[in-house]
Amino acid sequence: MIDTAVQYIYILSAALFVFSLKWMRSPTTARRGCLAGSVGMLLAIVGTLMRPEVVDYKLIAAAFVIGTVAGVPLAYLMPMTAVPQRTALSHAFGALAAALVGTAEYYRETPHGAVMVALVFETLLGFLTFTGSMMAFGKLQEVLPQRPITYRNQNVINLSILGLAVAAGVWLMIQPGETWLFPIFIALSLIFGVLLIVPIGGADMPTVIALLNSYAGLSAAAMGFALGNRLLIIAGSLDGSSGLILSIVMCRAMNRSFTNVLFGAFGQVQAKAAGEHEQRAIHSASAEDAAQILDAARSVIIAPGYGLAVAQAQHKLRELYDVLTRRGVDVKFAIHPVAGRMPGHMNVLLAEADIPYDHLFEMDDINSDFVQADVALVIGANDVTNPAARTDKSSPIYGMPILDVDKARTVMVIKRSMNPGFAGIDNPLYYLDKTLMLFGDAKSFVTDLVKELSEVAKAA
Repeated sequence: MIDTAVQYIYILSAALFVFSLKWMRSPTTARRGCLAGSVGMLLAIVGTLMRPEVVDYKLIAAAFVIGTVAGVPLAYLMPMTAVPQRTALSHAFGALAAALVGTAEYYRETPHGAVMVALVFETLLGFLTFTGSMMAFGKLQEVLPQRPITYRNQNVINLSILGLAVAAGVWLMIQPGETWLFPIFIALSLIFGVLLIVPIGGADMPTVIALLNSYAGLSAAAMGFALGNRLLIIAGSLDGSSGLILSIVMCRAMNRSFTNVLFGAFGQVQAKAAGEHEQRAIHSASAEDAAQILDAARSVIIAPGYGLAVAQAQHKLRELYDVLTRRGVDVKFAIHPVAGRMPGHMNVLLAEADIPYDHLFEMDDINSDFVQADVALVIGANDVTNPAARTDKSSPIYGMPILDVDKARTVMVIKRSMNPGFAGIDNPLYYLDKTLMLFGDAKSFVTDLVKELSEVAKAA
């Protein structure tokens, strides 16, 4: 009777996971999707605790308390700007949990055949995803350098370590009783996870996060095979496939391949960009000058980037949106797929500030509107607005689809300095005659813009 109830709970949970992914495709139904996923996970936990194999709840209760004490502050105290880091930590913890379960199962039963194959796959992906995600966290948190960390023959060394880990795993599939080999297999997996991520630059973190999400999901699916748990297979497969699809979308958005992202060390500062901007003229403006241009505009397209997130300027941007729309200005937001530090980062920030969903447009939908726009206001976005991607065949980002902000009548860029973005290259946009550089912290400058526009409104 209990087994039957558990299976029905698992079916309902799996259905909620599927609907969760479907609803999260659109901003208007994303909240429903998050709720469905949360309820599905709660049901999965309840169903698992009902299984006859669970005979003692003491350790489970202790783990529940520890997880709650750690998780609640992470959810409530974590600023929106740190969501990419928190996401990386979630991938790390989830993958580590799967790997530790696989390790426990190996030493408890020393399984054979197909179960051992799934267990090796589970632990390999789980451990490398754990250390890889921790390295991604370090780069996002700026504990580690955001530029690629490279060394001679790194790809050969990295792939050799992966090859040794795979060879050890295959031998364990053939001879599961060789328990001395399992710690070596674990160590090689952990080392490869570190070496896989450190050569990757900050510009590729959105793709890396999506890819690590896929690895964690596949590890969970393999754990489901090893434990004979169908719900884990379904949930892990959904996670793994959606992460992979998202990685493909990210790569297409940058016109890059997986191999280039993982092994290309993209993001090194280009030598030819060093000091180049010192020899070229730029046009800077004050908040008062920019406010006058915005006041005269009828159409404004705002392109947000990571600088907006760092400055936590999303709420001030909402105030700017309100001021402009009250004056009859048509304001739209242009969202590049890889703007920010994780997929959907800009959408989440703008949603937090209650900016209407119908004013947020994806790159393919908004690019044709820049030609008619009076002003394109770029806030903290570098590489995703760089016209070198269209014109300079020698540029490392050549061919990458970008936001066509340079086609607007006037371009204004809020930026702290002329330093290059995560791709490590200079941006010709900043030297156009129609571009005005608005130097300063995004939050402070947008605040000044709101103040100046409000005074203009009072004077009128």
